[in-house]
Amino acid sequence: MAERHHRPVRVPSAHFEAYEGGLDPAVTLRIAHDSARALVHRVRASDDPDLIERMVAYTDEHGLDTLAELWSRAGARSLPGALWRLSLLRALIRADPAGTALLFQRGSEVLQTADVVVAGAEAPTGPDQIRDLADQVLRGAYVGDFAIALERAAAFCRTAAAGAADLADDADTAVDDARAADLTTRAARLTSSARDFAACARLERAGDLD
Repeated sequence: MAERHHRPVRVPSAHFEAYEGGLDPAVTLRIAHDSARALVHRVRASDDPDLIERMVAYTDEHGLDTLAELWSRAGARSLPGALWRLSLLRALIRADPAGTALLFQRGSEVLQTADVVVAGAEAPTGPDQIRDLADQVLRGAYVGDFAIALERAAAFCRTAAAGAADLADDADTAVDDARAADLTTRAARLTSSARDFAACARLERAGDLD
C-alpha cells in the first residue's frame, strides 16, 4: 500500500505565545537554524529525483507558513533567512509574473553589467520565463551550488531594481506620483534583497552560512 502523506497542521505563532512566556527567542532562532540545515542536507543527500520538485511545490500548496514562519525570524544573512527570502521571492514573482517580467525586461535594457546573464532568464523575458527563473533559483537551494543560486537571486534583484527605478523615472515624467512612489519603493526593497543574497553567497562560499 502506498504511503499516505498527511498535510501538516499549520500552527500560528500566537498558539505558542499563549503559553506562559511563549517560546524563548533564542530557542526559536536555534530551531530555525537547525531545521533549515537539516532540510537542505536531507534534500541534497537524497537520491529521490522527485524530492526537489516536491520541495519547490510545497509553498504553492501550503503557503509560506510552518517552518517558513520560523525562518522569517532569522537574520537576512543566515541559512534560514536565505531560504525564507528565496521562497518569498519566488512567491512574489508567481503572484505577479507579468509585472515582475516587465521590471526585469526593462532592467535588462538599462543595465550595463553581467547581472542579466548571471540571473539566467530567457530573453525576451515574459511571465512564463520569469516563473521558470523563480523555480530554477529555488531548486538551486537544494541541488547544485547553493552559492550560485544565491548569486542568481542577487542578480535578478539588481536587474529588477534597475527596471523599477527606470520605470519610476517614466512615471515621474508622466506626473503619476503614486506609481512613481510605488516603483521607487520596490526598487529600494529589491536592492536591499540583492545585497543580502550577495552577502549570503559570499558566506556560503566561505563555509560560514549557518
